[in-house]
Amino acid sequence: MRLSINSIYKATEGEGVLVGSPQIFIRFQGCNIGCINCDSKDTWDFLEKGNITLEETLEKLKDLGGEKIKRVSITGGDPLHPSLINQTLKLVKELKARRYWVNIEAAGTRLPHELFDQVDFISFDYKTPSTGVKTNQALLKKLIEQYPGRHQIKSVVAHQQDFDNAYKALINMYGEEDSLHLNSVWVITPCYEPNEEFNQQRFQEILKWNEDKGGPFRVIGQQHKWVYGPSEKQV
Repeated sequence: MRLSINSIYKATEGEGVLVGSPQIFIRFQGCNIGCINCDSKDTWDFLEKGNITLEETLEKLKDLGGEKIKRVSITGGDPLHPSLINQTLKLVKELKARRYWVNIEAAGTRLPHELFDQVDFISFDYKTPSTGVKTNQALLKKLIEQYPGRHQIKSVVAHQQDFDNAYKALINMYGEEDSLHLNSVWVITPCYEPNEEFNQQRFQEILKWNEDKGGPFRVIGQQHKWVYGPSEKQV
């Protein structure tokens, strides 16, 4: 089988609850979701056919991680797109057969149980207004119910409208009282655009908004952009 891959690289996870974890990233090529503030727009165009074999992909993983780094994050692009899902499924099966720990980056637009049942962790987006994309909250609820302890929900927040939108969705899921005792992990990531200077005020405001609500979210910044700069790729 041939896979449509943008890049394969070793890096330390830069955001979310897995921040600081060294792993190998496999970034698929092809996405039609169209988030306005996407920092990987080079992954949007679809390939006519796969550009690397599954065997070459596995060999690249071994070269990069050896026997020490056995954590893999599959991202994109959109590895759950209907034209890519079979490739992703085959890759995950081969990774699990080789005893890799596998995280899947999900845009929040699909809930493919045949894939999610096989991975170790799911990073599921809840899209805020600044992305220009809406998340189906019914899918979000199913994720929370069916994969307890195996997921995080991530929301990029650029301004208070984004924060308020994410908080409203959280309350819709749990109710205001139960929102402080979640059986899921909902992460707020302060928006940090490519080529943008670090916006300290934005980060501080989000921390304050979260505190004012009793702290229902975990606010986790994009560590890789602080370390290497907002526009550096594959870090």
